Amino acid sequence: MAPTIEIKESTVLVILGASGDLAKKKLFPGLYGLERKCLLPEDFQVVGFAPDQISHEEFVNIIRSPVKLESPRFAEQLKQFCNRCSYVSGHEGGDKSFEALKKKLDEIGHGKKEQHRLFYMALPPSVFVPMSEQLKKHCYSEKGQTRLIIEKPFGHDLESSRELQRSLDPNWREDEIFRVDHYLGKEVVNNLLVLRFGNEIFGSIWNQRNIDNIQVSILEGKGAEGRGSYFNSTGVIRDVMQNHMIQILALLTMERPKSLSADDLCDQKVRVLDWIQPIKVEDTIIGQYAKSGDGEKPAFKDEEDVPDDSRCATFCAAIAHIDNERWNGVPFFLKAGKALNESKTEIIIQLKHSANANIFKDMVPNKLTIRVQPNEGVFLTVNTSVPSLTTSIEPMDLDLTYRDREIPEAYEALLLDALRGDYSRSVRGDELDASWKIFTPLLHHLDENEEEKPREYRYGSTGPEGLDEFVTSYQNRSKM
Repeated sequence: MAPTIEIKESTVLVILGASGDLAKKKLFPGLYGLERKCLLPEDFQVVGFAPDQISHEEFVNIIRSPVKLESPRFAEQLKQFCNRCSYVSGHEGGDKSFEALKKKLDEIGHGKKEQHRLFYMALPPSVFVPMSEQLKKHCYSEKGQTRLIIEKPFGHDLESSRELQRSLDPNWREDEIFRVDHYLGKEVVNNLLVLRFGNEIFGSIWNQRNIDNIQVSILEGKGAEGRGSYFNSTGVIRDVMQNHMIQILALLTMERPKSLSADDLCDQKVRVLDWIQPIKVEDTIIGQYAKSGDGEKPAFKDEEDVPDDSRCATFCAAIAHIDNERWNGVPFFLKAGKALNESKTEIIIQLKHSANANIFKDMVPNKLTIRVQPNEGVFLTVNTSVPSLTTSIEPMDLDLTYRDREIPEAYEALLLDALRGDYSRSVRGDELDASWKIFTPLLHHLDENEEEKPREYRYGSTGPEGLDEFVTSYQNRSKM
């Protein structure tokens, strides 16, 4: 395992956008989770920064509101965490606001030899660059390390992603930037490396000789629900496929790294992503949800600020191929969508038919299912004899569920990484570049060709018509 990195003393985390949903629902609960686990140094401080003019008490209420207290001890820890937190209003804007933030940071660091500053941009990507410029101008630590933490989306396509990086380059080195993809904080996603490289039983079969196909699904039962305007400008490919899904795919298919260091991990992810050919439009099914069959759930076009002629993809099924020795000929089925019949994130590794199938009847191929959420677990489908007076076989699951384990929240893991300076779950610049190359040609084609209209599917269904035939055709092709 990689060595544990301790959080440096005199560390301050500044959350820009501290009154927004990301801070309220994910960041403050994640930090409180670290407090509960006694992982924060004694002098660690949090500073909230936002345009709102609110009192300290109102800010503390923002922090407290999502927390469910399960015992008096947790109440004391929440109080202790709130005592670490303070707020600076940026209502004046421009230099004055950042000078006020600098003053607060200097007060916290007064009398200390050094102060390490982390700035979490819980903000729209459109303001990353101007805000980062102000931070460098006014708030960069002269007596310690400074790091910038940014959330996806990192650009809109390959060129805009590169432009964002070029805009950050004059002020921020690569080793000062954390790019957060919250799927990399999920326990089951992190377990992919251990599952693959820590178990010879899987390592020896993880190739095109034994695997028929791999399926990665990120499905949501809910629709846009008030986020129609944002989603209409983004779509499901940019929202979850280019980032979350590609990260999962890279961990599933990369070669064994020399170590678990950030550079060694990212090097192998970049190498396998470079082997993935750009997704072709003929290898996709694009959909958009209509009203539910009973008319109770609205269509995507019924969402506020979504135009009647919207061609936004709320569903995408795509076939990817990795043209290297390990994966040549194996189809990768990528499926993501909103307003479907279930919510789940799941990986299925479908193994090829056994050579012993001609001995036993009714044998099904072995299958490894990795459930990321909900009901996290790993399930291996094997053939086994049914207890009876006759010889009959049925598939059963060897079940490794996580239900009896305390699973850390994704943001707890990612915040702890950032505070420690551990980049192993940060998305590196060249890794981001490689992932955009896979989807940018498809995105440009869909954006620019008005005749490319998504297929409608009912809210609460399994997706557009023809999906099953689409998948089956590629499965049959892989057997040829």
